[in-house]
This record gives sequence, C-alpha cells and structure tokens, in this order.
Amino acid sequence: MMVHLPYLQPFADINKRTSRLAANLPLFRANLCPLTFLDVPEQAYSRATLGVYEMTRVELLRDLYVWAYERSAHEYLAIRQELAEPDPLRLEWRDLLKKSIHQIVTTPATDALTIINQRVDADVPELQRTAVKALIVEELRRLHEGVLARYGLRPSEFASWKAAQANKD
Repeated sequence: MMVHLPYLQPFADINKRTSRLAANLPLFRANLCPLTFLDVPEQAYSRATLGVYEMTRVELLRDLYVWAYERSAHEYLAIRQELAEPDPLRLEWRDLLKKSIHQIVTTPATDALTIINQRVDADVPELQRTAVKALIVEELRRLHEGVLARYGLRPSEFASWKAAQANKD
C-alpha cells in the first residue's frame, strides 16, 4: 500500500497519508502496535518515495518502513508502560457515576449530596458506598467543558449548574 497508492495516485489528494494509514491494517490484524511517521525526517520519506516514483526501487522505502516501525514499537511500549491501570471501582460503577453527575448538573436546585446519597444507597453494596460517593464528588470537582459529552450534558446546563454553585458560596 505504501508503494502503490502514492505511485498510482487514485485520489486528488491524501494518497501518501492514506497509504501510511493503510500500512497499519495488517499490523492491527496481527495485534501489533501501530506504525507512526511522526518522527520520520521529511527528507528521508521524500527520498524514499522518489526512489519508487523515479527508479521503481522500493528498497529505500522498505528500509524506512522498518526503521519507522522499530521506533514506533519502542515508543508505543514506553507509552503503554506510563499509562495507569484503570480504576476497577470507576469501571464497575461508571453508569451510576454518569447518571448521578447528569442528574446533579441538570437539577442545580437539588442538593448534590442528597442526590449522591440516594443513588448510591439504592444501588451500591454497603462496603463500597463510601468509596463510590467519594468518586462521584471527585468527578464533580474535576468536571469541565471538555468532558460534558461523557455525561450527556449541554454547555448551557453546565453553565447554569456552575452559576448555581457560585451563588451557594
């Protein structure tokens, strides 16, 4: 794909980008990490593709692909090691968390702690109640415009809730 798509140019634009994206398909199928060309020097990529265009030689592009994949694999592994493990409590109660936050924000006149207590006491086993309540409170503290879609909220609803919170203080 990386050789033939840019060479044949089936699209008016995006042939090289499409070929680089398509180069990931066999990697995904084999459950391997993806290939990225972010750190590949533009001159090296240009020379490799020119070798294909002008001399019908794929060796330089092949070598560049291997080099880029090795870099991508090392970077991908480093990023995976840096990622934190998912919070099992958050995963288990994510629906309750979303519904609680949605209800709290869309009914700003109702006390947030009352809603939290009602929802948690109704659905969560007693041993986990304190932790789930703390989790919901923490999510409310971190709530911002960038995560509203996660909770099914509109910016206007969030603005109204924030205004109501400011008036309470």
